[in-house]
Amino acid sequence: MTTTLVTGGNKGLGRETARRLIKLGHTVYIGSRDAARGRKAAEELGAELLVLDVTDDASVASAAEDLRRRAGRLDVLVNNAGVFEGMVNAEQATATQMQTVFDVNVVGLVRVTHAFLPLLKESALPTIVNVSSGLGSFGVVTDAGRPESHYVTPVYSASKAAVNMITVQFAKGLPGFRVNSVEPGFSATDLHGLSGNGIQTPEEGAEAIVRYAALGSEGPTGTFGDRSTSLPW
Repeated sequence: MTTTLVTGGNKGLGRETARRLIKLGHTVYIGSRDAARGRKAAEELGAELLVLDVTDDASVASAAEDLRRRAGRLDVLVNNAGVFEGMVNAEQATATQMQTVFDVNVVGLVRVTHAFLPLLKESALPTIVNVSSGLGSFGVVTDAGRPESHYVTPVYSASKAAVNMITVQFAKGLPGFRVNSVEPGFSATDLHGLSGNGIQTPEEGAEAIVRYAALGSEGPTGTFGDRSTSLPW
């Protein structure tokens, strides 16, 4: 049985990813900083709950110890928890906004990964999926043919560019692991509160995450891709 942790798993892409992986036979733990909401989602999904706030050292350490007691190992870590501070343009971007977003999207990702590494090392095929964005790709945002090139989002984009570099470095530094970044696509979740034409469903957005979470032993590491193709860094 594959044991999987999805951070931010009580809603949006995380919830849909958990649902799909459970259907594939994974035992899924959803990380939620709100115990009540997390418990409700876990019951509805048939998942297990880990109360986990990615911005808090003690919370993450406690969650890792809880998983050690309950499962003994972790096969797949999906670093999905993230925040979006809105369409903050270059003139509006502040250090405070940058700190807030980086604390979740970047520092939180590293905090969780570091805490759960000992459990991942107990797996025969440890896998880490970092949920990123095309807005964090230099190649994508400088390509005039891509819709992402028309957005100015220095705070969010910088955080996801950092996630991509972390992915590359962890892939190089963790032999035997599968560590990849994933672009789920612009999905209708409460991360940004947008929906409508041109915005995909959470079900569609979860496809890429699930694909990389279910990699076999021949799967790639140190890559960045969406549900259909590889993407430039």
